[in-house]
Amino acid sequence: MDYKSEIASKLARFTQLDMDTVMNLLEVPPRSDMGDYAFPCFTLAKSMHKAPQMISAEIASDSSMGEKWISEVKSVGPYVNFFIDRGVLACDVVNKINSLGDEYGCSKLGEGKTVLVEFSSPNIAKPFHVGHAFSTIIGNSLSKIYTKLGYNVVRMNHLGDYGTQFGKLITAYRLWGDEDALSSSPIDELLRIYVKFHEEEKNDPSLTTSARENFKKLEDGCEEEVALWKRFRDMSLVVFNGIYDRMGVSFDNYNGESFYSDKIPAVVDMLKERSLLEESEGAQVVKLDEFNMPPCIILKSDGTTIYASRDLAAAIYRYNTYHFDKNIYVVGIPQALHFKQVFSVLKKAGFDFAENCEHVGFGLVKFKNMKFSTRDGNIVLLEDLLNESIAKTKEIIEANARNRGTEMSDEEINDIATKVGIGAVVYTYVKSGRERNIVFSWEEMLDFEGDTAPYLIYTYARTRSILRKADSIGVSYRNIDESVLALLSSDEESAVIKALSDFEDAIVGAAKSNEPFFISRQIAVIARAFNRFYNNSSILSADTDESKIARLALCEAVCNCIKSGLNLLGIDVVERM
Repeated sequence: MDYKSEIASKLARFTQLDMDTVMNLLEVPPRSDMGDYAFPCFTLAKSMHKAPQMISAEIASDSSMGEKWISEVKSVGPYVNFFIDRGVLACDVVNKINSLGDEYGCSKLGEGKTVLVEFSSPNIAKPFHVGHAFSTIIGNSLSKIYTKLGYNVVRMNHLGDYGTQFGKLITAYRLWGDEDALSSSPIDELLRIYVKFHEEEKNDPSLTTSARENFKKLEDGCEEEVALWKRFRDMSLVVFNGIYDRMGVSFDNYNGESFYSDKIPAVVDMLKERSLLEESEGAQVVKLDEFNMPPCIILKSDGTTIYASRDLAAAIYRYNTYHFDKNIYVVGIPQALHFKQVFSVLKKAGFDFAENCEHVGFGLVKFKNMKFSTRDGNIVLLEDLLNESIAKTKEIIEANARNRGTEMSDEEINDIATKVGIGAVVYTYVKSGRERNIVFSWEEMLDFEGDTAPYLIYTYARTRSILRKADSIGVSYRNIDESVLALLSSDEESAVIKALSDFEDAIVGAAKSNEPFFISRQIAVIARAFNRFYNNSSILSADTDESKIARLALCEAVCNCIKSGLNLLGIDVVERM
């Protein structure tokens, strides 16, 4: 039951306010002793010609506010506080979660609607660094969240596989390329010659000319240049896919910038036909003065394409192909102006779908007291970060196993360390608002008692171990009577149940704001509430069999929600630690 909506409906009838207004006014009190929902009466004082306190008292005493699932309606000054019956809530929430299992939180909100999520989008021939991980992790999580809500999700990896950098690479390869090095470690070798190009370019302007010529040949479809470009692309994808596999990330297509290159002439012609294209210092631009933005460059002075022209072609192609309801670009905040320009050009050209295009930006990645091996002196590779996290996690798991006298095979330790270590990295990217900068700290990332993946995974594993013990001694806690679940009424138990009941709203909120941290925040609330309950209550040794069974059912609900929430973030659980 949607208790908030039901309460809002009652208040709407009493106050003559519309539902949306009441829903927006209803608050969740900061403390449980203040009720589950609170309605402020300040806005009614003028229309009802009464003090808010008097209005509050009238509402609280009105018989229409009563329901079997409402244990109390209390007037507290200018507020009306509503208390949901703890037993009813326990039955409702625990039964629903455990009966649905992995399906809990699914909805038909997005039924019949298509969402495109463009994310990751690394540059071919360049290392996959921690900045790319931001886009990869946020985009992967959003894809899972929208899928959970019933949307048809298309995962798009818009590879940076075109542009003048490839003219530079082709020139560099012909001058300094090492075939053996390219075969054994393609990204390292391509980065080496790319860096060398920029070093040599400072003193040799002819290299710049050569790079432009080679890119022009590539755009014109010259056989040799196209073959080299394709080789660099294929080699890079092998490396990138290895990283994606480790992180459990997949895509529906890898249509990068190059895919849209042959579609750009039609875009240019369309802009000309609509009298939007103007010449500026030899370049072709669309002016955006009415949007208070600088002109958007469509073609450079030498006639070659640029990011904006390719993104325009991509947006039009995507709409014609998928008829999307949302077209999301998970790209860093520094590109905000670029996307505003692209969306504004689409609006100016008369494409209504521009309103459905959204840039989902994110912050920067920084490091605290960390040393990493880098390949060119200023790039922290994601692979290095994952490997280090796994190694440190393995040390912790081995130490904990020794301290507890737990026997674990090397295979099991490695599996746990991999899942927890990668999970620790992923969680660091999603535990706060995506626009906030990230500061990596091993101490914080791998803390088993903080707001971290290890803490959440450990909570799941410990709770799952309780259920295994119950199964081993033949205690049945599934499909139990509602009267038994109604026993879950203590303050600690009710706090867990309330946290569980908010999980569905967290998923919807995450989609509305494109913020995975709605999920991370809610499962952290669930885990903290459960651990307070666990530390203050007996489960397998409860006073009565009914309490034992009810608390075990609560454990199962907690496991289901934490596992589901972590999955939505792109994190795997482990069954024991």
